[in-house]
Amino acid sequence: MGKTSAIAVGICGALFVGYCIYFDRKRRNDPNFKKRLQERRRMQRQPTKGNGISGLPDQKDAEGMQAFFLEEIQLGEEFLSQGDYEIGVTHLSNAIAICGQPQQLLQVLQQSIPTPIFHLLLMKLSTVSL
Repeated sequence: MGKTSAIAVGICGALFVGYCIYFDRKRRNDPNFKKRLQERRRMQRQPTKGNGISGLPDQKDAEGMQAFFLEEIQLGEEFLSQGDYEIGVTHLSNAIAICGQPQQLLQVLQQSIPTPIFHLLLMKLSTVSL
């Protein structure tokens, strides 16, 4: 029975791989595939209109909002440490915009980042709103 099962599993695996190859080839040969892919990528690169924050999760999803907040703080710190102040400030301002207690976060940031960057952050906050 072990040999028969192994052969059956091998055949099923081969059929599955063949199925994947067939549909991948069919998808890649579709003349509209590249157009749809380019359009999807273009839409992802464009900033959202309205709130100015791209990729914002549903505000009713507390865990999603918390994860987004932590990710924005982390990205902001990473970009600031690399010297890319504009992008770092953008991520930090996104985090402040969704923060429940923005004044306390601003006080912490004021003490932890250099003054010119903090002033840049304050100017950026005037453009980001929910």
